[in-house]
Amino acid sequence: MSDETRDAEEDRQPLTRRDARDGTPADGVPLADAAFPTFDAEAIPPRPPLPASAGGGTSVVGGPLDTADHNAIREQWRAARDELENHVSHARDQIDQANERIKQRTGRDLVLAILIGLAFGAALLASLLFVKALFVPFALAAALLGVYELSRALRASGRRIDVIPQLVAGAFLVLSAYFAEPWLSWVMLFVAVAFVIVWRLIAQMVAKDGRTYGDVLADAVISGFVQVYVPFLAGVALILLEQEGGQWWVLSFIAIAVAADTGAYAAGLAFGRHPMAPKISPKKTWEGFGGAVLASLVAGVLLAIFLLELPWWAGVIFGVSILLSATLGDLGESMLKRDLGIKDMSSWLPGHGGLLDRLDSILPSTIPALGLYFLFSPWVVL
Repeated sequence: MSDETRDAEEDRQPLTRRDARDGTPADGVPLADAAFPTFDAEAIPPRPPLPASAGGGTSVVGGPLDTADHNAIREQWRAARDELENHVSHARDQIDQANERIKQRTGRDLVLAILIGLAFGAALLASLLFVKALFVPFALAAALLGVYELSRALRASGRRIDVIPQLVAGAFLVLSAYFAEPWLSWVMLFVAVAFVIVWRLIAQMVAKDGRTYGDVLADAVISGFVQVYVPFLAGVALILLEQEGGQWWVLSFIAIAVAADTGAYAAGLAFGRHPMAPKISPKKTWEGFGGAVLASLVAGVLLAIFLLELPWWAGVIFGVSILLSATLGDLGESMLKRDLGIKDMSSWLPGHGGLLDRLDSILPSTIPALGLYFLFSPWVVL
């Protein structure tokens, strides 16, 4: 390379950013290269016009909406929300009105009764499906609460019932039904009845309040009746539970009793015109009994086929037996409450009354359920 060429390259300075952007070097001579033609601003096509918006202005496609669009969407959302609130409020008013009509006719809060019934049903179902021994504390608590309710109701009517001895005897009677041999339940029943009767007689001797012989005898007999009616029948359910596959039989007879009660309530509420036993329970009708018959038969057949693995005719017998015992138990407790001059055993369960008001059809059904288990057990084994 010659000295002149080297000197010319050393004298040439690098382009600055501004000179490169403007296309003019530092010495003011424009760049001319076929690879980089001179920039011509007139060759750029004009920008297309922006689309007109609904408000008369312009808006960019895909860009943020203008204020008018935001207001329109907000108004539509507010209108839809108000319409939904009106529908919900109207539906709530209709439910409340229907519930008030049902409450005036039956004296029950239907919505609250359904919620409480579902809660108890879920607890009962869980105890029977997973570990059947969990049903034992469930039955014990129900029996003791039923004894307490019945004792308080009898005391309020003027009877002398000793609550603490009743609870102690009832607890032993219920627990012996599950943890002892079945025949010992009869022995424990005799012991429990004798215990509460003797306690009542001794308490009367100590009190010396001048009660007549007839009143003292009635107190003693009724004390024994409490043990038979609640703890013993609850113990029969535990005897059935302790058998092989007994949890499914307990679940089945309770389901049939509940189905009969629900069918009677629904049919009586919709079609009830002719009283069944006006002197005992004026709100029970023959139409309601027809609904109970249909519900119990359907439940009995379905449970026999799909749960108990029995023939359909065994389900018919099962359903009819539980229906009769449940109906007699319901009428029997209604007669007892009428004699005591009360509407419900207690008010602990809103929409239901007392616990015994719900167990009145279940407790007597334990006897036919246990008998049918031993009657149909050959089909279960085969």
